[in-house]
Amino acid sequence: MSVGFVPDWPVATWPRIPLVAGIAARRVLGWSVTLKWPNDIISSGKKVGGILVEGAEDVVVAGMGLNLYWPKAPAGIGGLFDHDPGTDDGPQLAESWARELLWLLSGSPDDWPRDEYAAACDTLGREITWEPDGAGRAVGIGFDGALLVETKDGAISELRSGEVRYVRTATEGEP
Repeated sequence: MSVGFVPDWPVATWPRIPLVAGIAARRVLGWSVTLKWPNDIISSGKKVGGILVEGAEDVVVAGMGLNLYWPKAPAGIGGLFDHDPGTDDGPQLAESWARELLWLLSGSPDDWPRDEYAAACDTLGREITWEPDGAGRAVGIGFDGALLVETKDGAISELRSGEVRYVRTATEGEP
């Protein structure tokens, strides 16, 4: 599901939109769903979906893909439901997500639900690695949506989704 819109937010604040889209997903899908920074949707420890946001000029397109049901999924991947939900749930979830996302974006970019995102982000507190050779412990979410990581030397690095590839927890290994 994708939704295109012209945000009232300044372009400099657009990097927060994927995280806000994650919060919209969690509010619609249920509190048992967690988020992996910056764009994965997790249920029962498995990736069940993802969010992609792209902007050009004054238009943003936010998309969410969900595995509603996947009985024989590869390791680490799963479905949101443990049974086939039929044909009605997908469109209803998509519409609810779009409405919640647009509602969240109708406010000030300074009021984005950062604390709610941090509470839902299962990346926080974990040892992570990122390409090309970064490593550290995820310790917070910056006001601008950056992942704050404490490195071995005690310094705090700010990772931005457009600047890194493959944020992995220590248990996920290499891509």
